[in-house]
Amino acid sequence: MPTIDFPKQDFDSLIGRTFTLEELEGWMLLAKGEFKGYDAETDELKVELQDTNRPDLWCAEGIARQIRVKLEEGPRSYSFFKPAKKTLDQIVVGHGLHVTRPYVGGFKATGYTLSEQGLAQLIQTQEKLADIFGRKRKSVSIGVYRLDPIQFPITYALADPDSTRFTPLGFDEPMTLTEILECHPKGIEYKSTLIGHDGKQHCPLLTDAKGIVLSFPPIINSREIGEVRVGDKNLFIEVTGTDLRMVLHALNILATNFADRKAKIVPVEVIYPAPTEFGASIQVPYDCGSELEVPQENITTLLGESLTMNEGKQALIEYGYQVKSRGKILSVKQPPYRDDLMHPVDAIEDIAISNGYHTFPTALPSEFTVGGLSQAEMISDKVRELMVGFGFQETLSNILASQEDLVARMNLSDTAIIEVDNVMSLTYSCVRQWIIPSLLRVEAASSHSFYPHSLFEAGEIVQPDQDAESGTRTLNALSALLAHPNANFSEMHSYVDLLFYTLGLSYTVEPITHPSFMDGRVGQLTVHGKPCGLLGELHPQVLDNWQIAMPCAVFELTLDKLTIG
Repeated sequence: MPTIDFPKQDFDSLIGRTFTLEELEGWMLLAKGEFKGYDAETDELKVELQDTNRPDLWCAEGIARQIRVKLEEGPRSYSFFKPAKKTLDQIVVGHGLHVTRPYVGGFKATGYTLSEQGLAQLIQTQEKLADIFGRKRKSVSIGVYRLDPIQFPITYALADPDSTRFTPLGFDEPMTLTEILECHPKGIEYKSTLIGHDGKQHCPLLTDAKGIVLSFPPIINSREIGEVRVGDKNLFIEVTGTDLRMVLHALNILATNFADRKAKIVPVEVIYPAPTEFGASIQVPYDCGSELEVPQENITTLLGESLTMNEGKQALIEYGYQVKSRGKILSVKQPPYRDDLMHPVDAIEDIAISNGYHTFPTALPSEFTVGGLSQAEMISDKVRELMVGFGFQETLSNILASQEDLVARMNLSDTAIIEVDNVMSLTYSCVRQWIIPSLLRVEAASSHSFYPHSLFEAGEIVQPDQDAESGTRTLNALSALLAHPNANFSEMHSYVDLLFYTLGLSYTVEPITHPSFMDGRVGQLTVHGKPCGLLGELHPQVLDNWQIAMPCAVFELTLDKLTIG
């Protein structure tokens, strides 16, 4: 979980008054955080945040904002999210960026003199957002520049890596983009983020109207404009990334942070070569939130306490929401610096936090029960133990994945998958319907490890089921992968045979065709005449899609369809 440090004196000014450490410890419940200590000599407070869905809280400004909203019994208005009445300066996006890092946004922060404390907090926020929220700059990276030397419009476009030169931060001489990737510490660390969907390396560049380089995102800023110092008054902040919603979310957080430090936020218009989910022209910062309905009966059911509509409404307002009531339903909209409201339960949780968990009456359990492992989990534990005994190494993957990983990279086209509504990141936009893509993601990142590779994972998958109440069914599955120069169907078949023999089950293999596998080298596993899995050698095109150089043999079993005595 993120841990941040900030001076108490600076936090006093952000809150609007001096506070005691006891008060801070109580307030931290509002920010889902824990007060870890105070160093009187350095005036440093240390706080650990417990919520990975609230990147707006990973900074002193965000924590102070959440506390201040509660103390002031309502949110402040940020006028820069409203449509501008005058022509804005522009960022113009070039063609071809869709294969690598297609999205960008920015704003101006003027009238605020950057103090030593403000710069330290800006750097800390930039690092937390880029490393944690932005997955080490892959999804989101942030650049901060001196505004005065910049001449608009700014251009965001692909550049020739061998002919484009500028002086990067940390160096005294101009370097080509290729030299930066090969010699600069940041280039070496982050060059993998520039690999596009086509498997090739691309180099995006931000330049102003005079052709002066602002940065080579997400690698490094230019020394000429991108070296921000204490005392700077006018700044330009930009964010680039692979997910537009995440880019806008990061910009909204940064803009409100500067506004809370009394800076004037001047929006910028971003012009895309093709329409995005928010249009071809976007005023940034951009409020991309929408209203969500929360029935009063849901509040009562989940909290176990009857609240009036006004009580629920006021609790949400004091937590930063915009709220309207209509009959027995609250229509809520989260503040623009948040993007974690996906279900009425999220808003109801915030009602509980706003009112305070200590306000709810305690009750002891009325029934005594004894817990135990389910049959499905006992089977999973047994096959895990067997696979480790066979020499395979276990992996653990997220049950959420991208549609590209689950379908496109597997040579599939018409496969039905379960998509997540109101998704925050395309990387985690779907629930996996099988585990093999998860193993391939691990294998694709393991090319520098000694072969052979023997991997397996036992975990949950979700498949469509029209007979189920939710339209889906969650199943337990086992998948294994062999990768080495001679990996083949027969070798993996021997492990499947050993697994079933050890489990005391009989099975058959029936030839089938499957787009993810080589013809003639794939079979369907059946138990008692019912399909329960796949076994085969992956198609060369699938391996190429994942940039895997070694042959791979895999199998996958649906454990729920096995009956073990």
